Amino acid sequence: MKSDKFLEELTMTLRTTLAATAAASALTVAGAAYADGHGPMRIGITQNNVGVDSYQTTYEKAFIAAAEANENVEVVVLDAGGDVARQIAQMEDLIQQEVDAIIIWPTNGEAVIPAVRKAHSAGIPVVVTNSNIAEAGFEFVATFSGPDNITQGSRSAEIMCDRFKALGIENEARVVQISGQPGYTTAIERQQGFDDRLPEVCPNVTLVETQPGDWNREKSQQVMEAFLVKYDDIDGVYAGDDNMGVGALNAALAADRAEGITFVGATNFAVGYEAMERGEYWGSIYQSPVDDAEAALQSAIDLINGEELPFLNYFDTPKITQDNMTEFTKPVF
Repeated sequence: MKSDKFLEELTMTLRTTLAATAAASALTVAGAAYADGHGPMRIGITQNNVGVDSYQTTYEKAFIAAAEANENVEVVVLDAGGDVARQIAQMEDLIQQEVDAIIIWPTNGEAVIPAVRKAHSAGIPVVVTNSNIAEAGFEFVATFSGPDNITQGSRSAEIMCDRFKALGIENEARVVQISGQPGYTTAIERQQGFDDRLPEVCPNVTLVETQPGDWNREKSQQVMEAFLVKYDDIDGVYAGDDNMGVGALNAALAADRAEGITFVGATNFAVGYEAMERGEYWGSIYQSPVDDAEAALQSAIDLINGEELPFLNYFDTPKITQDNMTEFTKPVF
């Protein structure tokens, strides 16, 4: 039994420390021990690439805040920096640490499967967060917590089609698409949802070309600059998230061609919301990184406590356009 003094000190100091690991430096948030004398649940998370966009940055802050608020939880917070090899090393390190559960935001849905299988074999439940791994690895995953990205892509196509119909150009409109990071499940699924749904709702709209923007605003601006040079007639731009969508918008504004182009994204960022307020950007899909982070942590806690969870544990992501945006709070990321 731990002493009362030890428990009191541990309870009083929800401390945030940097812990060096074999894979990378990790942020460890320690919670108080259980009241019954058992140590706190130890949950490890390896993220995709925190520095790449404000959604992932906000997710990490929300995740740490949720862990700090729970006295029975200690988390080891790792970031792969977009590097698959680093993420695999981080997974192996968390397995060696014998954490009670692992949350992974995959850098690549295929490449991480062996590491996820290894955690499963070690008896450590794995929560996949935000972007699922490839189907071949599903049997090694306890639950997926995040958005339904295929539905998001489908809803973006519906937003685009509805706008074209309102403008009377649904029989002639031409669309270009800026997708996310190649090999990344969210990018694949959002593109799939859009590609499959658009011809169902607007069969005469032409999807001219798709190029990756890698979730990066500057890269997406360059992709859009190339589209504008290549195509005289662009009526719509679909981007896999608003960060890329605003990059495309910036290119069109700089070329004096934004007027007459319908911009639709996903994962409504603050910059997308602001562009919608200005009337420059038409619509997106509303998704909260805070909800995302809290849902992942709660899923891990529930699994450790022996609860049964559905394999696909989605939270809702509704459509947002200039017409209904006042119903939604401006994103903080």
